Amino acid sequence: MCPVTLRCPHGLSPRGAPQPAEEKAQLLQNSEYQERMVESTFLYLTLDLPTAPLYKDEKEQLIIPQVPLFSILAKFNGSTEKEYKTYKENFLKRFQLTRLPPYLIFCIKRFTKNNFFVEKNPTIVNFPITNVDLREYLSEEVQAAHSHTTYDLIANIVHDGKPSEGSYRIHVLHHGTGKWYELQDLQVTDILPQMITLSEAYIQIWKRREEDETNQQGA
Repeated sequence: MCPVTLRCPHGLSPRGAPQPAEEKAQLLQNSEYQERMVESTFLYLTLDLPTAPLYKDEKEQLIIPQVPLFSILAKFNGSTEKEYKTYKENFLKRFQLTRLPPYLIFCIKRFTKNNFFVEKNPTIVNFPITNVDLREYLSEEVQAAHSHTTYDLIANIVHDGKPSEGSYRIHVLHHGTGKWYELQDLQVTDILPQMITLSEAYIQIWKRREEDETNQQGA
Protein backbone atom coordinates (compact mmCIF):
# COMPACT_ATOMS: atom_id res chain seq x y z
CA MET A 1 0.00 0.00 0.00
CA CYS A 2 1.47 3.32 -1.07
CA PRO A 3 1.48 5.99 1.66
CA VAL A 4 0.13 9.37 0.59
CA THR A 5 0.40 12.80 2.08
CA LEU A 6 -2.02 14.60 4.35
CA ARG A 7 -1.94 18.32 5.01
CA CYS A 8 -2.63 19.27 8.61
CA PRO A 9 -2.67 22.93 9.72
CA HIS A 10 -3.04 23.24 13.46
CA GLY A 11 -2.70 25.72 16.28
CA LEU A 12 -3.50 26.19 19.92
CA SER A 13 -7.18 26.21 20.81
CA PRO A 14 -8.45 28.96 23.17
CA ARG A 15 -9.75 27.34 26.32
CA GLY A 16 -13.33 27.77 27.41
CA ALA A 17 -16.44 28.44 25.34
CA PRO A 18 -16.26 28.72 21.52
CA GLN A 19 -14.94 32.10 20.43
CA PRO A 20 -16.83 34.51 18.12
CA ALA A 21 -15.32 34.83 14.65
CA GLU A 22 -13.88 38.33 15.26
CA GLU A 23 -12.36 37.39 18.60
CA LYS A 24 -10.94 34.21 17.12
CA ALA A 25 -9.35 36.20 14.29
CA GLN A 26 -7.69 38.49 16.84
CA LEU A 27 -6.37 35.53 18.81
CA LEU A 28 -4.84 34.06 15.67
CA GLN A 29 -2.70 37.19 15.37
CA ASN A 30 -0.85 36.18 18.54
CA SER A 31 2.18 33.97 18.09
CA GLU A 32 0.79 31.57 20.69
CA TYR A 33 -2.16 30.73 18.43
CA GLN A 34 -0.45 30.88 15.04
CA GLU A 35 -1.29 28.09 12.62
CA ARG A 36 1.44 25.92 11.20
CA MET A 37 1.24 23.51 8.29
CA VAL A 38 2.48 19.93 8.48
CA GLU A 39 2.46 17.38 5.66
CA SER A 40 2.67 13.73 6.65
CA THR A 41 2.18 10.35 5.02
CA PHE A 42 -0.54 7.91 6.00
CA LEU A 43 -1.45 4.30 5.25
CA TYR A 44 -5.14 4.66 6.12
CA LEU A 45 -7.67 7.36 6.98
CA THR A 46 -9.34 7.24 10.39
CA LEU A 47 -13.01 8.24 10.26
CA ASP A 48 -14.52 9.43 13.54
CA LEU A 49 -18.08 8.43 14.40
CA PRO A 50 -20.42 10.79 16.27
CA THR A 51 -21.05 9.87 19.89
CA ALA A 52 -23.72 7.19 20.16
CA PRO A 53 -26.87 8.23 22.10
CA LEU A 54 -27.42 6.73 25.54
CA TYR A 55 -31.21 7.06 25.62
CA LYS A 56 -33.65 4.30 24.67
CA ASP A 57 -36.82 4.28 22.60
CA GLU A 58 -40.34 3.52 23.83
CA LYS A 59 -39.58 -0.22 23.71
CA GLU A 60 -36.61 0.24 26.06
CA GLN A 61 -34.17 -0.63 23.30
CA LEU A 62 -31.07 1.37 22.50
CA ILE A 63 -31.44 3.45 19.37
CA ILE A 64 -28.78 2.65 16.78
CA PRO A 65 -27.95 5.90 14.96
CA GLN A 66 -26.94 6.19 11.32
CA VAL A 67 -24.53 8.58 9.65
CA PRO A 68 -23.68 9.13 5.95
CA LEU A 69 -20.14 8.30 4.86
CA PHE A 70 -19.69 11.81 3.46
CA SER A 71 -20.48 13.31 6.87
CA ILE A 72 -17.53 11.59 8.53
CA LEU A 73 -15.33 12.22 5.48
CA ALA A 74 -15.86 15.96 6.09
CA LYS A 75 -12.96 15.69 8.53
CA PHE A 76 -10.68 15.90 5.47
CA ASN A 77 -12.28 18.83 3.62
CA GLY A 78 -9.67 21.32 4.84
CA SER A 79 -12.12 23.47 6.81
CA THR A 80 -13.62 21.19 9.49
CA GLU A 81 -11.79 21.71 12.79
CA LYS A 82 -11.21 18.93 15.30
CA GLU A 83 -10.00 19.56 18.83
CA TYR A 84 -7.25 17.45 20.38
CA LYS A 85 -6.57 17.69 24.09
CA THR A 86 -3.40 16.94 26.00
CA TYR A 87 -2.47 17.43 29.64
CA LYS A 88 -0.92 20.81 28.89
CA GLU A 89 -2.60 22.21 25.77
CA ASN A 90 -5.57 22.02 23.45
CA PHE A 91 -5.07 21.92 19.68
CA LEU A 92 -7.39 22.55 16.76
CA LYS A 93 -6.48 20.65 13.61
CA ARG A 94 -7.78 20.65 10.05
CA PHE A 95 -7.00 17.91 7.53
CA GLN A 96 -6.86 17.89 3.75
CA LEU A 97 -5.63 15.33 1.24
CA THR A 98 -2.82 16.27 -1.13
CA ARG A 99 -2.63 13.04 -3.14
CA LEU A 100 -4.89 10.06 -3.82
CA PRO A 101 -3.42 6.53 -4.09
CA PRO A 102 -4.69 3.67 -6.30
CA TYR A 103 -6.11 2.00 -3.17
CA LEU A 104 -7.47 3.74 -0.10
CA ILE A 105 -8.19 2.26 3.34
CA PHE A 106 -10.81 3.69 5.68
CA CYS A 107 -10.69 2.73 9.35
CA ILE A 108 -13.96 3.62 11.06
CA LYS A 109 -13.17 4.37 14.69
CA ARG A 110 -15.66 2.16 16.52
CA PHE A 111 -13.62 1.40 19.62
CA THR A 112 -12.63 3.82 22.37
CA LYS A 113 -10.81 2.99 25.57
CA ASN A 114 -11.49 4.76 28.85
CA ASN A 115 -9.89 4.17 32.23
CA PHE A 116 -11.88 0.99 32.82
CA PHE A 117 -12.87 -0.81 29.62
CA VAL A 118 -13.21 -0.63 25.83
CA GLU A 119 -16.46 0.70 24.39
CA LYS A 120 -17.87 0.07 20.93
CA ASN A 121 -19.87 2.60 18.91
CA PRO A 122 -22.67 0.75 17.02
CA THR A 123 -23.45 3.61 14.61
CA ILE A 124 -24.29 2.38 11.11
CA VAL A 125 -22.41 4.17 8.33
CA ASN A 126 -24.48 4.63 5.18
CA PHE A 127 -22.20 4.35 2.17
CA PRO A 128 -22.54 3.67 -1.56
CA ILE A 129 -20.76 0.67 -3.04
CA THR A 130 -19.48 2.61 -6.05
CA ASN A 131 -18.84 6.15 -7.30
CA VAL A 132 -17.41 7.77 -4.18
CA ASP A 133 -15.78 10.95 -5.48
CA LEU A 134 -13.07 12.40 -3.22
CA ARG A 135 -12.18 15.42 -5.35
CA GLU A 136 -13.59 17.90 -2.84
CA TYR A 137 -11.21 16.58 -0.17
CA LEU A 138 -8.15 17.53 -2.22
CA SER A 139 -6.54 20.93 -1.83
CA GLU A 140 -7.42 23.25 -4.72
CA GLU A 141 -3.87 23.50 -6.03
CA VAL A 142 -3.57 19.72 -6.55
CA GLN A 143 -7.05 18.96 -7.91
CA ALA A 144 -5.88 19.64 -11.47
CA ALA A 145 -3.20 16.96 -11.12
CA HIS A 146 -5.80 14.28 -10.30
CA SER A 147 -7.90 13.28 -13.29
CA HIS A 148 -9.32 10.22 -11.48
CA THR A 149 -10.81 10.78 -8.02
CA THR A 150 -13.67 8.25 -7.96
CA TYR A 151 -13.42 5.09 -5.85
CA ASP A 152 -15.31 1.79 -5.71
CA LEU A 153 -15.52 -0.47 -2.67
CA ILE A 154 -13.72 -3.81 -3.04
CA ALA A 155 -13.58 -5.08 0.58
CA ASN A 156 -15.51 -4.42 3.78
CA ILE A 157 -14.51 -5.81 7.19
CA VAL A 158 -17.28 -6.00 9.79
CA HIS A 159 -17.13 -6.44 13.55
CA ASP A 160 -20.14 -8.08 15.20
CA GLY A 161 -20.89 -8.28 18.92
CA LYS A 162 -19.19 -6.86 21.98
CA PRO A 163 -15.63 -5.48 21.87
CA SER A 164 -14.18 -8.36 23.91
CA GLU A 165 -16.38 -11.17 22.57
CA GLY A 166 -17.15 -10.18 19.00
CA SER A 167 -16.31 -11.79 15.68
CA TYR A 168 -15.29 -10.57 12.24
CA ARG A 169 -16.76 -10.99 8.77
CA ILE A 170 -15.39 -9.74 5.48
CA HIS A 171 -17.19 -8.83 2.28
CA VAL A 172 -15.07 -9.18 -0.85
CA LEU A 173 -15.81 -8.22 -4.45
CA HIS A 174 -14.89 -10.82 -7.08
CA HIS A 175 -13.51 -8.61 -9.83
CA GLY A 176 -14.06 -11.13 -12.63
CA THR A 177 -17.78 -11.67 -12.02
CA GLY A 178 -18.70 -8.48 -10.16
CA LYS A 179 -20.32 -10.57 -7.40
CA TRP A 180 -19.92 -9.99 -3.67
CA TYR A 181 -19.06 -12.77 -1.22
CA GLU A 182 -19.12 -12.93 2.57
CA LEU A 183 -16.33 -14.80 4.34
CA GLN A 184 -16.47 -15.89 7.98
CA ASP A 185 -14.02 -18.51 9.17
CA LEU A 186 -14.25 -21.26 6.52
CA GLN A 187 -17.71 -20.29 5.26
CA VAL A 188 -18.11 -18.44 1.96
CA THR A 189 -21.57 -17.30 0.85
CA ASP A 190 -23.05 -14.95 -1.74
CA ILE A 191 -24.30 -11.60 -0.49
CA LEU A 192 -26.30 -8.83 -2.13
CA PRO A 193 -24.51 -5.45 -2.34
CA GLN A 194 -27.38 -3.67 -0.57
CA MET A 195 -26.94 -5.95 2.46
CA ILE A 196 -23.32 -4.84 2.87
CA THR A 197 -24.39 -1.29 3.69
CA LEU A 198 -26.41 -2.51 6.70
CA SER A 199 -23.39 -3.92 8.51
CA GLU A 200 -21.23 -2.36 11.22
CA ALA A 201 -18.35 -1.60 8.86
CA TYR A 202 -14.98 -1.34 10.59
CA ILE A 203 -12.31 -1.33 7.85
CA GLN A 204 -12.92 -0.68 4.16
CA ILE A 205 -10.69 -0.90 1.09
CA TRP A 206 -11.52 1.27 -1.91
CA LYS A 207 -10.04 1.06 -5.40
CA ARG A 208 -9.58 4.12 -7.57
CA ARG A 209 -11.41 3.94 -10.88
CA GLU A 210 -9.11 4.42 -13.87
CA GLU A 211 -9.93 5.61 -17.39
CA ASP A 212 -10.74 2.21 -18.90
CA GLU A 213 -12.94 1.29 -15.93
CA THR A 214 -14.77 4.62 -16.20
CA ASN A 215 -15.55 3.93 -19.85
CA GLN A 216 -16.83 0.45 -19.02
CA GLN A 217 -19.10 1.85 -16.31
CA GLY A 218 -20.53 4.39 -18.72
CA ALA A 219 -21.03 1.88 -21.53
